[in-house]
Amino acid sequence: MELKAFCACMESIAPRAMALDFDNVGLLVEPDHTEIKKVLLALDCTTTTAQEAIDMGADLLISHHPQFFHGVKSIGFTSPITGAAALLLRHGVGHYAAHTNLDAAEGGVNDTLAALLELRDTEPIPPENIGRVGTLPVPVKLSELANKCNRLLDSHGGYAGDPDRIVSRVAVLGGSGGGDLEYAQAAGAEAFLTGEAKHNQILEAWERKLSLILCGHYETERVVLKSLKDRLQMLAPDVQYAITLREKAPLLFS
Repeated sequence: MELKAFCACMESIAPRAMALDFDNVGLLVEPDHTEIKKVLLALDCTTTTAQEAIDMGADLLISHHPQFFHGVKSIGFTSPITGAAALLLRHGVGHYAAHTNLDAAEGGVNDTLAALLELRDTEPIPPENIGRVGTLPVPVKLSELANKCNRLLDSHGGYAGDPDRIVSRVAVLGGSGGGDLEYAQAAGAEAFLTGEAKHNQILEAWERKLSLILCGHYETERVVLKSLKDRLQMLAPDVQYAITLREKAPLLFS
């Protein structure tokens, strides 16, 4: 498939217009050829996933997080900021990022999280419309919901709130959702599943009486890779896709 046509497929899944203002999405590194035959999917573009893409003979690395959020003045192989880009450029492999647009898009990160929890009657959370809020099939204790989230996401997260509180309406926002407590509460959520939050934001959740479940930035976003792969296979079946096997959660628990 031609690169331009493949990018159009990605655009149909996660329109760039849905990305937040600070974001940097789309084709960030152009491959040195236009025919796309193999694609590697990962959460991050790192030297690990870049080398994996090279080793498998991929034409393109698609990641959720972009490797560049801010302008850089140089590109170096030993730079922790640009090393992955340097590797890709050396081998003619491209990099495409779908970040907050994939968070917000239908069938994206947060719809995937909502589906995992079997939330019903889900709807976007204003004003950014990135997160989702919906109702559990059966109300449960907060402690039980937190345990279920950790089990489903293979995480080791914690939670803030009364363990015995019965919750029914739940908001989800993959990644770093600590700054969205107000929006989740305004949407009627009793519990809020996200990846991470700062200490002061956890305290704020207690004050708001909004139960908070933190299951890790990586863990709450990686779930989208399989659904993205499945959708791409339907839109561009002539391309071979693989989900990274080398990428691991950067934060470990003893």
